[in-house]
Amino acid sequence: MATTEPTPPTPAPLTADGTVHVGSAAAREWWRDAVIYQVYPRSFADGNGDGIGDIPGITSRLDHLQTLGVDAVWLSPFYRSPQKDAGYDVADYRDVDPLFGTLADFDAMLAGAHERGMRVIVDLVPNHTSDQHVWFAEALAAEPGAPARDRYIFRDGRGPDGSEPPNNWQSIFGGAAWTRVDDGQWYLHLFDASQPDLDWNHPEVRAEFEDVLRFWLDKGVDGFRIDVAHGMVKADGLPDWHGHVSMVEGSAAEEDQPVDPGAPEDGSTGAGNQGPMFDQDGVHEIYRSWHRVLAEYDGDRCLVAEAWVEPLSRLARYVRPDEMHQAFNFSFLTTAWDAAALRRVIAASYRANDEVGAPTTWVLSNHDVVRHATRLGLPEVGVRPNGVFATDPQPDEELGLRRARAASLLMLGLPGSAYLYQGEELGLPEHTTLPNEVRQDPGHFRTGGAEAGRDGCRVPLPWEADAPGYGFGPSGETWLPQPESYGRYAADTQYGVDGSTFELYRAALATRRAEGLGHGGLTWLEAWADSPDVVAFVDRGVAVVANLGSDPVALPEIEVLLASGDLAEGMLPADTTVWLRV
Repeated sequence: MATTEPTPPTPAPLTADGTVHVGSAAAREWWRDAVIYQVYPRSFADGNGDGIGDIPGITSRLDHLQTLGVDAVWLSPFYRSPQKDAGYDVADYRDVDPLFGTLADFDAMLAGAHERGMRVIVDLVPNHTSDQHVWFAEALAAEPGAPARDRYIFRDGRGPDGSEPPNNWQSIFGGAAWTRVDDGQWYLHLFDASQPDLDWNHPEVRAEFEDVLRFWLDKGVDGFRIDVAHGMVKADGLPDWHGHVSMVEGSAAEEDQPVDPGAPEDGSTGAGNQGPMFDQDGVHEIYRSWHRVLAEYDGDRCLVAEAWVEPLSRLARYVRPDEMHQAFNFSFLTTAWDAAALRRVIAASYRANDEVGAPTTWVLSNHDVVRHATRLGLPEVGVRPNGVFATDPQPDEELGLRRARAASLLMLGLPGSAYLYQGEELGLPEHTTLPNEVRQDPGHFRTGGAEAGRDGCRVPLPWEADAPGYGFGPSGETWLPQPESYGRYAADTQYGVDGSTFELYRAALATRRAEGLGHGGLTWLEAWADSPDVVAFVDRGVAVVANLGSDPVALPEIEVLLASGDLAEGMLPADTTVWLRV
């Protein structure tokens, strides 16, 4: 039987659809289009050989970040802490935990970053403190009703003898959100029992954190990422709530009410009801006061909101001109590998942020969610914030990496700011086979092991393929075990290697800067405006085309600037993104 070659599809013309144009043309402060790299200190690099990353380790690897080409570094908490929640339980906001070094080490790291042209953003955890904070020690030592308890949320219990919690709220990490103390009162903790929530109606709490901001601003930091930025203020009366709070911090859905059918068109995935413990209007006055503090300092200092808030129009309230400067776009992060869904969330993000003159801030991975190189290779693609067990369906590692590279190139082509999580520039997958006995995430224990937790995305980085601990530190020890696969991803095996994930990221950041991407406006390409498989847009003379389908897509014969994978005879393969000169 005679066979003939199939006729290749005709390349789509790169014609812009002028009816869709999004993106703010506001003044260009540095943070509006910056690429910012998240360092999780205990897992980035170990300088002293104790198996735990530290600030001298970060300093020793600043050249890696400079070579990569990032504009700024965001450090997860390094403050004094008992480390019940990996540093998000702060005992002293003005000091470095000895586990990570000293204030002098921080000063040296900050100077080193600035010398290399990189800004530094530090984490701030204002919703709660550690139970070892001096304030909480004073509260426990005081009588019920004493002023020392007013800084936290202490309440009498319900029932004849006060033995029932003050309301029915549940902790994000599992179990009740209330713990009873010896004198019979209860205190609120939306996270672990070692993380008591502060009462932000108390003027001393507000004054304290403004002083903490000034402490680090005086040292020269360039901004703050605000943990649980949608928290802090609770609804008056702390009413019962019958919704469910997810371990995707603060995301929530009313179990008793249907999801808003209009939500997908707004780029959202839930009903937008955060419950009485999150996204209360009172948080905005806090951020207006913080904005005024930052305005006292030169250099466009910025505030970044970790706010799991939907719909996007409500999230945009956090980045109004007198509040925060950026807010993580978790609606984008949680969107499935689907072209139509991604176009919706991208367009909705710009619409919401353009209304307030703010940039859209893109992110695919962080220390709280499964790495996107793994979740995009799972049988059911989703955010899976609570981790993956060895007994769960395991990801297709090759597929996950191919899609992750494509997703990253798509994200880095979008106007706005982008956040990278340490190790994604190496293509690192999640450690999905961690033994339960080594896990440390409080969410794993508070759910009785029902949730894997977030340890899998926090495994120490591999720097050298042939060194003990893959070069994480001088002793070869690592606080969490690394999978054997990490040898294939080690940084030293990727430097200067054409086609490696590190070199792809480095080229993308260099091209982004050279072409002026990040601070233009986005216009959808007409040929693929309704495609079930392709996301395609143009910004400042560069077309970004991502094929999320299973079949190759024909490309026009024009200059290729960059591609996430190999192109073949003018075709864009499945799960591949390309940047083209228009």
